[in-house]
Amino acid sequence: MLEKLGVLQGDITRLATDAVVNAANESLLGGGGVDGAIHRAAGPQLLAECRSLNGCNTGEAKITQGYNLPAQWIIHTVGPVWKNGESGEREALRSCYTECLKLAVVHNIKTIAFPAISCGVYGFPVDEAARIAIGTAIEFLKADGTSIDGVSFVCFSDEDYDVYVEVFGELC
Repeated sequence: MLEKLGVLQGDITRLATDAVVNAANESLLGGGGVDGAIHRAAGPQLLAECRSLNGCNTGEAKITQGYNLPAQWIIHTVGPVWKNGESGEREALRSCYTECLKLAVVHNIKTIAFPAISCGVYGFPVDEAARIAIGTAIEFLKADGTSIDGVSFVCFSDEDYDVYVEVFGELC
C-alpha cells in the first residue's frame, strides 16, 4: 500500500495524472497560489464550468474536467483557514483529503496529485498539514484497498517539500 504514495516537488499543473486537486476558495472561480495556477493552465473553459457548480464549502470537494491540463480531471476542495487550531481546522482539512479521494473512487480515477492544501495564504502549519494529508491517504488506501493506484503530494516550495518528505518518512 505504501508503494502507492509519494512526495514530489514541482508544478502540479504539469503532472500527467488522472486528476489534480485544486486548493480552491469557496467561489471556485480562481484565486492566487495553486488555484490561480490551475485556472490559468486549464484555460477559460474551467472558469465557465466552475461557475455552474455554485461554489464549494470548506472541507468539501467538487470535480470538473481538466481542459488544457495534462490531467483529465480537477478535483476542487476548499481547505480551512488556520485560526488557532481550535476551530475545527484539522477536521476540515482531513475532510478535504477524504472527500477528494471519495470523488476519485466514484470517477474511477486511478492516480491523483494533491498540493499542500491550506499551507499557503490560509496559514495552516505545514508539518501538521502534511501529517493530516499523508495520514488520511494511508487510512483511506488501507480501507479502500484497490480503487486508487497512486497518490502524490506535490510541493512547490523547497521548504514544504522538505517537511513533506520528513513526515512521509515518519509515517511510511
